[in-house]
Parts: sequence; C-alpha cells; structure tokens
Amino acid sequence: MPKAAVSHKTAGDRNGSAAKSTKPSKAKADKNGNEDFAIVELAKAEYQKRRKSQFEAIKKTDKKLLREMLYQMVLGRRFEEKCAEVYRMGKIGGFCHLYIGQEAIGVGSMMALKPSDMVITSYRDHVQAMVKGISPEAVMAELYGKEGGCVKGKGGSMHMFSAEHEFFGGHGIVGGQIGVGTGMAYAAKYKGTDQVTLCFFGEAAVNQGIFHESLNMAQLWKLPIIYICENNQYGMGTSQDRALSTRNIAKKADAFEMANEFVDGMDVMAVREATLRAIKRAREESLPTLLEVRAYRYMGHSMSDPGNYRTREEIAKYQERDPIVLFKDSLKEAKVLTEKDFESIEREAVEATARAVRFADESPYPAGDELLTDVFA
Repeated sequence: MPKAAVSHKTAGDRNGSAAKSTKPSKAKADKNGNEDFAIVELAKAEYQKRRKSQFEAIKKTDKKLLREMLYQMVLGRRFEEKCAEVYRMGKIGGFCHLYIGQEAIGVGSMMALKPSDMVITSYRDHVQAMVKGISPEAVMAELYGKEGGCVKGKGGSMHMFSAEHEFFGGHGIVGGQIGVGTGMAYAAKYKGTDQVTLCFFGEAAVNQGIFHESLNMAQLWKLPIIYICENNQYGMGTSQDRALSTRNIAKKADAFEMANEFVDGMDVMAVREATLRAIKRAREESLPTLLEVRAYRYMGHSMSDPGNYRTREEIAKYQERDPIVLFKDSLKEAKVLTEKDFESIEREAVEATARAVRFADESPYPAGDELLTDVFA
C-alpha cells in the first residue's frame, strides 16, 4: 500500500473494532418473526456504540465550536423543513432537494476548513451554502427566485454560489462538479495559495467517468483536494445495492493509490476527525483523499419524489441514529451544554429561519433588464 493510502476502516474501528465485512449486518427476527423490529433494535445498539466514540472526540474539542456545530445542524434541519413547507405552498418552484438526515456531513467537514478553503457540491446544496457563510436570507431568497438571493434569484435551489465565500456551486449535472473541483485544486496548487478544495457528490456519481478521470489526475498531479462521497444509499429512487457492484465506495480510490476512508455520516465528530486528517494530508503533502461518508436522507430525492421505494421500517431504523439527536445526547452526557443551551440553540435556529422566510417574501423579483446580466456564451 502506498505511503499516502490508509486502510478502509469505519470510524468505529478507531476504537479497536475491525470491520469484518463491507455488507451491513443482518438482524435476526424477534421471537415473533418480526425482522423489521429487530433491525430497529440493531440500530439502537449501533447508536449506543457511536455515542461512546463521539463522547471521546467531544472531550478534545473546544466548547464554543461544539455549540456552533450543533447550531448549524439544527439550523440546517429547521431551514430544510421550512423549505418543504413553503415549496408545498408554491413559493419555491422547480426542483428542490433537501438535506434532512445528512446534516452531520456538511457541518462536520466544512467546519474543519479555513474560510479561504474552497467548496463545490451538487444540487443538494442549501445547508452547505449556509455553513460556508451565505446567509439564510440569501439562500431562501434564491430558492424563491428573488433579487435578494445569493445569485439574484437566477440560480434557484440547485445553483447556490458565492465567490466571496469560496463556495462554487450547486451543480445540477450528476458528477459534473467533480471535474470542476479537481480544476479548482489544480489552480490552487499552481498559484500556491495553500487552499484546500472540498468536493461533495452523491454515491450515484461514482458510476460516471468523470469520477475516475478526476481521481486519477488528482493523485497523479498531487492535488490538495478532498472528495467527499455523500452516500445516502439511494441515487434518486435506485438503491445502491442495485446500482453499484461494491458497497465499499472508498475502496475505489485504491485503483489510483489514493488515500481513502469510510466514515459514519450520522456522527458529526467522526466526519470532522476524518476531514481534519484529509486536510492535513492536502495542506502539508498536497495529496488528495476520498472519503465515503455514509448517511441516510429521510426525504425523497426531491420534493417531487414520494419515496414509495422505501418502507417506514427502513426509515425508522435510521431515525434511531439521527445525527442531531446523537450529537445532542453526547454533548449532554459530556456536560458541555445544558438543557437551556439546547433550548436557546433551537430558538435561534427557528428565528433565523423565520427571518429568512420574511426576507424572501419581501424581496422583489429581478428586474427584466437583469435577464442577460452575468450570462456568458
């Protein structure tokens, strides 16, 4: 194995429990033959194991940062819930892809960055945009197609962007941002800026040719980039099991002798620690990393997807390991935050979301003469 590469271990393996298989454990049915019940019970056991690991990471982290991480996760959840509400009211048009269930990935990884580091992602981009510094007001107004949006209402849900905050989209073509992100990392190395690039994409994108081409170039040219595969286990309505020949996406980086790691995406501290290791590799050695961060989206692929291809029991299994509940319980156990702190964070997130909706409602639509502004051919 090359010097840059790391073994494929789950975040739990850091505590000494080696993974024996890349396939999920199959729960035995209870005494009445109810396998779905047993699966939920297995998830509860995994939750308790994860809490122990998370507790240890929390003890080593600044209290102020931990509070901000929880706030950003709660804000992301409340913001996306409100997006679903106003979408149904007809205030948001077009496609709208929500991040509910995946908050630990965006928060855990991006809050490990410097402000000058660059981020590029797919069309499920509302929460990443806010974590990178774009205000909730500007994100909601963009969703509304209003002038006060971060790109003046002309990008919509899938195309958040801010050069000021080093956030370069929101891209609607599956896997399209992987090549662009690789180019961003090449530019940073060429200019000697010391910037690291985070490139997010879903697991369905790894079947695109651009994924393999980009990883090959990044390792060959030693680029400071972190590829984060947000594996929410469904590409639109198609299960990963039906679309990928292997469940271990991180292992694909072995073909390019690239460092890689599997991470529990329901554990914000595990995501943060894995990202910090990858940032150190990128910043100090100018080497890329592939992180497969496995989580679960509670909503359908987009607001137009009823999600009939999943059972309630399957969703319930992952709700037992909700990333926000897990983090809150761990912070409470570590005596980092009090119940009043949690209430304050919840109130702040709800109020910030309400302000964003008011701003979007009151913001005007772009003027007609803005139609061709910033359009290049």
